[in-house]
Amino acid sequence: MSEQQEAPVFTIEKLYVKDLSLEVPNAPQCFLEREAPEIEVQMQTTGTGVGDGIFDVTLTVTVTAKVADKTQFLVEVAQAGLFQIRNVPDEEIEPIVAIACPNMLLPFAREGIADAIGRAGFPPVLLAPVNFENVYRQRQMAEQSQAAGAHEIPIQ
Repeated sequence: MSEQQEAPVFTIEKLYVKDLSLEVPNAPQCFLEREAPEIEVQMQTTGTGVGDGIFDVTLTVTVTAKVADKTQFLVEVAQAGLFQIRNVPDEEIEPIVAIACPNMLLPFAREGIADAIGRAGFPPVLLAPVNFENVYRQRQMAEQSQAAGAHEIPIQ
């Protein structure tokens, strides 16, 4: 029984949308626009411990479409999850929270973004895959060179 108690545990306890917003500030005129919009995607992850072995991780994805200086739409989804991480060495928890958890959240965030954009009456925007391991490693290198202690991972 002690072997079972000591086995590493990594499970999804709950997936949920923490925040969802959609803005179409120039409707209905934006639907008459013939020029293809410029799409900008920004992502950010945060993770915090909320209980014994329980971590709340949020992946926030913001998609903005503009034609010239006018915003056609802005969609933001904060897709979150409660994850149980137990019997894992302390030095391995941060990479799990920063890499494995966002990898699990991205498909749900992608679905929320696609649904909101479609409901707003615009053609779909396909979010490219993200290598969260590379993002994590780049952030580590930047923190080491700046001796900063940020807990957010900006993804451009």
